[in-house]
Amino acid sequence: MEEEKQGLVKGRENRLQLTVDEVVEEYVGSFGFSQLVHVFLVSLAWIFDSHNTLVTIFTDAQPHSWKCISPICDENEASVCGLKPGTWEWAAGNSSSTIAEWGLVCDQNFLAAIPASLFFLGSLLGSAVYGRLADGFLGRKRSVLLSCLLTSATTFLTSLSPNIWIYSLLRFANGFSRSGIGICCLVLSTEAVGRKWRGQVGQYGFFFFTAGFLSLPLIAYPTRTCWRNIYKIISFLPLVYAVFILVPFVSESPRWLLVRGRSEEALDVLKRYAKVNGKKLPPNLSLLEPPSCAERGAVQGTKNLWNTNWAAKRMAIVMITGFGVGFVYYGVQLNVENLNFNLYFTVAINAMMEIPAVFVGSVLLSFTNRRLLFSISAYIAGISCILCIIFSRTSHKKGNRSKGSLAQLTIEAIGFMAASTAFDVMYVYCVELFPTNVRNFAVSMLRQALMLGASIAPLLVVVGRFSPSLSFLVFGLLSIVSGMISLWLPETRNSPLYETLEQQEEEEKFNTISDDMEIELGKEINNTSVFTI
Repeated sequence: MEEEKQGLVKGRENRLQLTVDEVVEEYVGSFGFSQLVHVFLVSLAWIFDSHNTLVTIFTDAQPHSWKCISPICDENEASVCGLKPGTWEWAAGNSSSTIAEWGLVCDQNFLAAIPASLFFLGSLLGSAVYGRLADGFLGRKRSVLLSCLLTSATTFLTSLSPNIWIYSLLRFANGFSRSGIGICCLVLSTEAVGRKWRGQVGQYGFFFFTAGFLSLPLIAYPTRTCWRNIYKIISFLPLVYAVFILVPFVSESPRWLLVRGRSEEALDVLKRYAKVNGKKLPPNLSLLEPPSCAERGAVQGTKNLWNTNWAAKRMAIVMITGFGVGFVYYGVQLNVENLNFNLYFTVAINAMMEIPAVFVGSVLLSFTNRRLLFSISAYIAGISCILCIIFSRTSHKKGNRSKGSLAQLTIEAIGFMAASTAFDVMYVYCVELFPTNVRNFAVSMLRQALMLGASIAPLLVVVGRFSPSLSFLVFGLLSIVSGMISLWLPETRNSPLYETLEQQEEEEKFNTISDDMEIELGKEINNTSVFTI
């Protein structure tokens, strides 16, 4: 018995206990082939997020031309508002968009903004729910699965809408459903890699969001005579992904498993990563559980975010900044119809501008401070929107719509690229600002702020049909203000990902004290040098 006890004690003494960060960096590999495949498979879901978010650019588009079908119709009338119902029809047909089918023009004009606004309000509510589910009992992977399945169902049902009110309700449900894709995919991707690659991996998802954005004109153009067909096509994709890719091939986050007290499962995931990378974990390795994680759980952790002074202040700044970014990022995309260019061409240009935005963001995040990169991007976006005012005045004539200015399109594209960079960087920044037990909740709160801003943007787009200058001015000012507010956030480049609020508070305090001591020591050395001279 004594020998067995001594053997157990010796085994415990020889056990190697490391954090997930240390295991990934030292034994698994910061970003090996296994993590590359994992990130790729997870990021595919961003395509469906993009489809459902931006589909209304085409389905709810304002028709630009009409034709008379009755002798009493006056073809010289400047607007259809002066014509009698039944004497005219839209040139592309009444089923080309929801506005054409349900007559959302003239005194019904503002009804056209309701579906998009409700979609983003649904996303706002869904972000809060999915954030808690993903940090709590459901986890990252199953939250993505649930989001994909609900997105598929609500998108298909939207195609069957009989009127604007049912359509708006289903868009709300669709916004709620898809909101889990972005926040959970981002966290599920970044938690699998080492700290050096977090910024770049956080950007990879946006490449797929861009791919979805770029594919929308290709889907919309062949179905331009029937808006319902667009919804039917994009409803099929997330269902296929969930059943044939997500369930069999994607692993749960080892960090979430550890925080939930499932250390053996977390270690198994890390072993699979190491095996695919051609490496092997030490046989005596065990994961070091964060203090009090198993007892508290993620639900208590999310409550502590608002009860912890530094975290609450940080979250408030992130949300205020996110509101402005969401308003500008989604607003500029929805506002493309006010540029007076071919809608399919303009959307394709904006989608292509996301590619250099993501690429530039990925490169700059590897060596640039997050706070600096975000604020500069927000300033450029704001200034570009304001510059569009000059060209919007020259590209609109009273009573009709004239051909847009190429200079305006160029400046708008640059502004959108900067807004896209700020939007992408903000997500990565938020992931690094908070610990594991509240990280998904924090990202969901950012998502709510983004969606709140986005829900107001469609109203400004409708106003932009009458006064483009006003819409561009508001977009520009909000973007600049967001960049200024972000300066109150701490820098996170090369910082570790902490597991709990307590751990992060202690480590950050220690790092602050160490930095202050180094500064004081530097001053003393300089003073000593002066006296010596």
